[in-house]
Amino acid sequence: MRPTINLDDDLLERARALTGTKEMDALVRQALETLIRVASGKRLIALGGTMPDAEVLPSNMS
Repeated sequence: MRPTINLDDDLLERARALTGTKEMDALVRQALETLIRVASGKRLIALGGTMPDAEVLPSNMS
């Protein structure tokens, strides 16, 4: 898919400087993957404690 998007130049340059990623496609892909990961984590945190009957799995740590 080839959408047309308008990006803030300063924001784009900050992202490039922080990631070292110069290609626009890769930069947008990284941004979307990060957004999905963060949003998924927030949803998981919001679910915390909502399944009181859930089985606690044993830890494999020795």
